[in-house]
Amino acid sequence: MKPHIIFASICVFILSLLIGCEKISLPKPKIKEAPTSSVVVKGTIIAKVNNQAVTLEDLNKELEAYNAMVPADKPEAKITARDKKIDYLKNEMVRRTLLYQEALNRGLDRNEEITQALEKTKQDLLVMELVRKEAEKVEVSSKEIEDYYNNYKDELKEPEERQIREIVVGSEQDAKDILILLLQGTDFTTLAKDRSKSASANDSGDLGFIKKGQKSAQFDAVAFSDSLEVGKISSIFKAPDGYCIIKLEAKRGGKQKSLSEIWDNIKSGLTFLKQQKIIEDLIGKLSRDSKLEFYEGEIK
Repeated sequence: MKPHIIFASICVFILSLLIGCEKISLPKPKIKEAPTSSVVVKGTIIAKVNNQAVTLEDLNKELEAYNAMVPADKPEAKITARDKKIDYLKNEMVRRTLLYQEALNRGLDRNEEITQALEKTKQDLLVMELVRKEAEKVEVSSKEIEDYYNNYKDELKEPEERQIREIVVGSEQDAKDILILLLQGTDFTTLAKDRSKSASANDSGDLGFIKKGQKSAQFDAVAFSDSLEVGKISSIFKAPDGYCIIKLEAKRGGKQKSLSEIWDNIKSGLTFLKQQKIIEDLIGKLSRDSKLEFYEGEIK
């Protein structure tokens, strides 16, 4: 067959295909159905992804958690405006749902590691819910709060602070010589600056306002004694860093708080302690009623 005849035959064949295309109906892409779920949709539906509903309540819950994590100094980053909420719905929730559905379509939920992780998450959530429900049973009475306040009134005071000056030397004799000078009227700040071996000598012995526990127990016993009055000096005492003489310059704090001021704090503390106990009691009961086996030899 001659070349021009072959070429003409091919053209006719292609033309017949093109004409025939008008009669061919191509299949339309199938819309994926949402994975079946036993969860009943509750709330106001604001979107559907392959027939899987997304509710207004879902959106608000996510935004509440998101906004709670926004730093306090960046309030503009919070999502509160309607248009931003819609953007979050489309760009976060819908996209995530699409990926979730695709993962199910690919059978990834049947992956062994995934099923184990899901089971662990389920276990953690159920434990948290059980603890929450047990904790809800706890009640603290007004009498318990009042009794606690009366029993621990002294410990509930504002922490007292005292401004102290110190002179610290290496020997008892040096301390005695300095005490004699002080009793004769020599200025404490001058002696502290000239004779003390403590770092506070640079500030004429001034430690500023301190609380109990910042220095040694021996120091606290003298500095926070009721017998040491403002403007007075102590006798010589031995502390870990040497022989000391101190002067009380001022006091502040130490105010007794009223019951009404700390009512909520006491209630919160007692509630927490009771919640701990109720959970520990439950675990103890479950442990006694259960068969527990340990294979400690397998732990390397």
